[in-house]
Amino acid sequence: MIRKITYTVLLITSFVLSMNAQDSTMIRKHPPKEKFTDRLFTGGNLGLQFGTVTFIDVSPLLGYRVTDKFSAGIGATYQYYRYKDRYYDFSTNVYGGRVFGRYFFTDYLFGHAEYEYLNLEAFDFLRRRVDVNSVLVGAGYFQRFSGNSGVTAMLLYNFTEDRYTPYTNPIFRIGFNIGF
Repeated sequence: MIRKITYTVLLITSFVLSMNAQDSTMIRKHPPKEKFTDRLFTGGNLGLQFGTVTFIDVSPLLGYRVTDKFSAGIGATYQYYRYKDRYYDFSTNVYGGRVFGRYFFTDYLFGHAEYEYLNLEAFDFLRRRVDVNSVLVGAGYFQRFSGNSGVTAMLLYNFTEDRYTPYTNPIFRIGFNIGF
């Protein structure tokens, strides 16, 4: 009987010690800390159209992954627009910037909100430049091709659309992100 108790105690002790050893090994193995640059990403949009209407859009961005689900950033915008036919020739430059935030609901689907400021030439009787402020909100899809890099497709709605806003609702954007 003492022998059975001794074997049982030894078996339980060795089981508990082995489990404790595995737990402490797992506790000691922390995931490596990410550097600041590991959370940065860059990218943006590039649009080209040629013909009667020529449109060139270059909109780079710089973002930071605050958490695994939330990222925020800034961007710049430059657009060249020209309309030319045999009766009319008009060209203008649009420039500005934006601040944005994205929240990932899944690995691929995200909500997007941004404030955008643009300076553009008004299409009214006097040739003058106007400031246009927009609040854009919508959803997007992110197709990763590695880590923080991939292609984005977004459908946005401008809640502050006015007569000088250069695009109409809804707004469809395709862009890219490249992680550092």
